[in-house]
Amino acid sequence: MSIPNPRIAILGNRVPSLNLPELEHFSDLGSLLAARAFDVVLLDMPAAYAGKVLRKLRSIPPYRYTLIYCCRDQDGWCEALGDGACPVDASEIKQLWVAWQERFRLLEQGAAPERFESRVLSWLWLRGNTYVYALRDPEVPQHYRYPLLEALADNEQINAFVWLGLMVQQGWLEEGVLVDRVRLCSECGSGRLNYIDVCAECQALDISRQPSLHCFTCGHVGPQESFLKDGVLLCPNCLCRLRHIGTDYDRPMENYRCRSCQAFFVDAEVQARCLDCGLSHTPDKLRVREVRDFRLTEAGRFRCRQEFSERSVPGFGRLNLLGGKDFYDLLSWQIQIVRRYPVPTFSLIGLRFVNLSGTLSQLGEQRGHAFIDSVADRLKETVRETDRCSRSTEEFFWIMLPHTDGKGLECVKQRLSRIAELFSAPEVSDLSLRVVSITAPDDLLDQEDGQLLLARLAGELV
Repeated sequence: MSIPNPRIAILGNRVPSLNLPELEHFSDLGSLLAARAFDVVLLDMPAAYAGKVLRKLRSIPPYRYTLIYCCRDQDGWCEALGDGACPVDASEIKQLWVAWQERFRLLEQGAAPERFESRVLSWLWLRGNTYVYALRDPEVPQHYRYPLLEALADNEQINAFVWLGLMVQQGWLEEGVLVDRVRLCSECGSGRLNYIDVCAECQALDISRQPSLHCFTCGHVGPQESFLKDGVLLCPNCLCRLRHIGTDYDRPMENYRCRSCQAFFVDAEVQARCLDCGLSHTPDKLRVREVRDFRLTEAGRFRCRQEFSERSVPGFGRLNLLGGKDFYDLLSWQIQIVRRYPVPTFSLIGLRFVNLSGTLSQLGEQRGHAFIDSVADRLKETVRETDRCSRSTEEFFWIMLPHTDGKGLECVKQRLSRIAELFSAPEVSDLSLRVVSITAPDDLLDQEDGQLLLARLAGELV
């Protein structure tokens, strides 16, 4: 069955190297939006205009997830909202679109993501290894913004930095390159700060650098000009004549003078004054924020797969999987219980589907999900209603078995061995299953909690 060519629209100038019957040219954004939505959009215009067009296209549902390429130079907006430079030929565009379309079909099988976090994770999942990019912008108080989050917000009030931190804590996103480190006002959170030197004694702003002298006879310290009288150096306090530096006087390190309190000091005190709220801080009281790019984790990619499966076809979603932190907390609680009350025991099984990611890539999205469904069916036959499951990555699957001793654990492992029968087909022959298990409290180490236990067992599965 031949794959149809994508419908491609060019906004701006024509691209002479692309000669496709499906290609249509539009000179302005209004005419593009008036037509039926296209599969791929090419923006042949300067980066400043392309960025504005991308902001508009990503904010409306028909082009929220569409592949959009920039044919000329790219600025930060293009990098954050687009899909990169325009491919050199039409066949490459088709290949990229086919790969994207396989994933998008899964999205279409259920309702469109309604929650903000689902829209962002879906956008990243459709593109594989891409990032939520930070963009430097002097117009915003924090100096940086995240264009993708703003475009997908649908008029929701989103604090981008707080939301990204929450996604990292939940394990859906991970930190990428450190772009910058900014300091913000502790009162209003603005990064518009003016660093000023003030008097170390009274914090007055009116200070000046002024050379001073120190009389050894009486210890008086004052401005150099007050020691000058009729062309000679004379201490204004004790009236002794100062002839030799190092013997009669010296120049102290205090070179700053406050015009308000007349104090002399070595170094001025530095204060950061917020230009938005006017509050002054010492630099150590400012909030320090690291600005980074973010990308989807393996757990985040699995969450997208699971979410689509729950909306369309049966899959791992039927196993009532717990998130990473919830599973760690539940496992730690069980460990505390069996250490205090050894009976009844519980067991834990770890499964690693070696080379699962590579196998799914070879099978493609549709066949890959069909295979996942068959694995989920076998797991469903093994897992009881009282058991709890979790997946820390695409390959690692955990089953906690309450009230299960060593003998019961062996029975469960025998049933799990049926999963390996699914790996006999040639297209999944590179896939293998590794199993590790423990029974608590006998197999626990001292001071071991849920997270440390999973880390130890995961090491045995590598």
